[in-house]
Amino acid sequence: MKVLILCAGYATRLYPLTLNRPKHLLPIAGKPMLNYLMERLEEVEEVDEIYLVTNQKFFSKFQKWAREIVTKKSIVVLNDGTTSDETKLGAIGDMDFVIDRMDTKDDLIVVAGDNLFTLSVLRFVNSFLKRGRFPIVALHDVKDRKLMRKYSEVRLDREGRIVSFIEKPQKPQTTLAAICLYLFPKEKLHLIKRYLAQGNNPDQPGRFIQWLYKKEPVYGYIFTEKWYDIGDLNQYQEADREYRRKG
Repeated sequence: MKVLILCAGYATRLYPLTLNRPKHLLPIAGKPMLNYLMERLEEVEEVDEIYLVTNQKFFSKFQKWAREIVTKKSIVVLNDGTTSDETKLGAIGDMDFVIDRMDTKDDLIVVAGDNLFTLSVLRFVNSFLKRGRFPIVALHDVKDRKLMRKYSEVRLDREGRIVSFIEKPQKPQTTLAAICLYLFPKEKLHLIKRYLAQGNNPDQPGRFIQWLYKKEPVYGYIFTEKWYDIGDLNQYQEADREYRRKG
């Protein structure tokens, strides 16, 4: 099993903090945000290699981070060649880029590098294996319909299969949100290229799930552990304070 960590964004909403440093490497309670995700991935024995995709601007910074972090996993840092927010490939474009570049033929966990959560990735993977190798998406109840306008609204049937997925809904009816933590069986990875070939939006990874669930069974994994959405300065500072209190 492989992991793809998406780190190619420019986080312009966090300027000036992210002008010369990627959001994913901003410190939370004294260590890079990305390190917390690595701790969660360390638990999953099935994972033998981690791909981290970034851009030309931050490539060297992630290479340095990969050299310094203590981990049992092999890390490959890839440069998608983009230099600005206007020319970026988009999250789905980067997924396709890495799958092609690494000739990926294993099950693939895709996760946003700025995801800060306490859920067990091991339990998430086990849910995928028990379910029967269908694509699976991590879901969290944000308990606020106004907030849902920023996220992907999801509805499930009694078996946990996604029956509705709306990216950034204008009038959300539920508070169950998808986060950027997905697991795709290897035999479904080709669908990413099909999605892009049809001219669909290459950014916002939830858009791929919104397209996919209408064509293939996709299941949800609801977690109740804490999740922090680091989208702006206030959210970043809140997460830092919370982790300092825990520490």
